[in-house]
Amino acid sequence: MFTLMRLLPISDRDKNAEILALRHQLAVLQRQIDKPKLTWPDRALLAALLHPLPRVRLLRQLPLIVSPDTVLRWHRDLLRRPHAKASRPKRLGRPRTVRSIRDLVLRLARENSSWGYRRSHGELAALGIKIAAGTVWNILKEHGIDPALERDHTTWATFLRSQAQAILAADFFETKTLTGATLYVLAVIEHATQRVRIPGATAHPSATWVTQLARNTVMDLQDADAKVKFLTRDRDARYPASFDAVPQAEGIEVIQTGIRKPRRNAMMERWARSCRTELLDRTLV
Repeated sequence: MFTLMRLLPISDRDKNAEILALRHQLAVLQRQIDKPKLTWPDRALLAALLHPLPRVRLLRQLPLIVSPDTVLRWHRDLLRRPHAKASRPKRLGRPRTVRSIRDLVLRLARENSSWGYRRSHGELAALGIKIAAGTVWNILKEHGIDPALERDHTTWATFLRSQAQAILAADFFETKTLTGATLYVLAVIEHATQRVRIPGATAHPSATWVTQLARNTVMDLQDADAKVKFLTRDRDARYPASFDAVPQAEGIEVIQTGIRKPRRNAMMERWARSCRTELLDRTLV
């Protein structure tokens, strides 16, 4: 509009000169740019300005940066967009399931952990509620409810988190002193507090010595009022039968792992390195 108001007082001679100058600049730019990038406002304005011109006589004679057919397509799109937006449905897909039915599906899943989505679908059909089995599955998935097998199954990580206060783990590791002697260290870790107890270390781990360490550990746990129910250990030959008898007498079940020397986790390795450093300091003293 401001451009149109500026052109009104200008004479035809000046307009012709300006048109020639603009055409020359446009020809120079066309030689340098193959495909100019136009935004939607640029396309809409250009299509609106060129639409009144006759297509055959004048439109094809103009030195445009795009073809006349492209301008006409822009104009069709410009007219089509409001009608397409008005006729577009407000919500795509099928209508959402009624809230009462969704609440009933979630209630069935929570109160019956062993039911899968097909069992819930059958119960809903028996109540006269018409709903697809896939819709039941989508409702459960949307609310983060796992399938029946995963809800009914307790994973090892879940078991450890729920029983961490009652689990101990014992393991032997070796360390070298500055004199070259090999020491065998027994470490007992509490899963809940991640505290590592070192009952003792020796160069000759006899059965009597290992049994005494078990007694010392049990007494320390009693003094700390720890409620321990399980003690896990590997199948190391250094554990005598009397070692298991000591915690079992106090109601602590001893569980042996399936492999002889299980791989210790990063926390146990870190504590093992710190224990080796402490033993080296004691050796120097």
